[in-house]
Amino acid sequence: MKKVTGLLLVMIMHGSLYHAAIAQDEKTALVPLPSLDDFTRGEDGWSFGLGLGVEYESGYEGSDEYGFEVDPAGAAQWRSGDNIFYWAGEALGWRGLRSEKWLFDAAIGFDEGREESDSDEGYLDGFGEGEEGAELVLQARRAFDADWRYWLDGRVVTGEDGSLGLFGVGRRFGEQQDGTGHEIAIAVVFHDSDYANKDFGISAEESAASGLDETNLSGGFRSFGFNYNYRHNIDDNWQIFGEAVYERYSSDIQDSPIARSKYEAEVGIGFIYRF
Repeated sequence: MKKVTGLLLVMIMHGSLYHAAIAQDEKTALVPLPSLDDFTRGEDGWSFGLGLGVEYESGYEGSDEYGFEVDPAGAAQWRSGDNIFYWAGEALGWRGLRSEKWLFDAAIGFDEGREESDSDEGYLDGFGEGEEGAELVLQARRAFDADWRYWLDGRVVTGEDGSLGLFGVGRRFGEQQDGTGHEIAIAVVFHDSDYANKDFGISAEESAASGLDETNLSGGFRSFGFNYNYRHNIDDNWQIFGEAVYERYSSDIQDSPIARSKYEAEVGIGFIYRF
């Protein structure tokens, strides 16, 4: 993890000094936040971004096993004024800006589910294979001012396996209006009992198969966390992005036999080619 973090920092420092004037020449993004990809260059019509990212992350929620994973990155986007419709891998949605200070986002995504093979040490043996399910994601962000220097974030994720809510506050750095630069955010997360038990509960059948104690969690506070995002245009087409995430679980989750760690962390870096 230290090697990955070091590489991320080196790339970030290099990117901040390389072609700094390019970002200033870009047209205004829908919202100038690095956490929201916008490949439109401020123009209506179709835009595309395609690339790869490398992440160092935990094998599953609550795991203390970490490894590298390579994932595709990018999206197909269609912009019309202050609205962007997008398809990004396993998410299909709409994003719209209202009154310069309100951003709304609605998307249908997919939860891949948990598999026994996600644990190399066999900690998930007896839990079976999870099924992929659709989730509805609703989000609203409210800026303190029109340049989106500070903002509030509210998000709801709901599906057949329960619901989760997130409330956060963030700050972006830099003067760019093209969606590049640095951004940090802190958030608290809540879930209902169905969502809590999806990740950390153990049914009677799973207890008998795994040998772990039966566990039934109630809804409420899930975690608090920190998120860092970075995005930089290397030239007219190539873009580098990075992210670091830390999530600290509540005491109820830490008491679950599935939670082998008190926290979850992730760091990633990648490149996207904008067409």
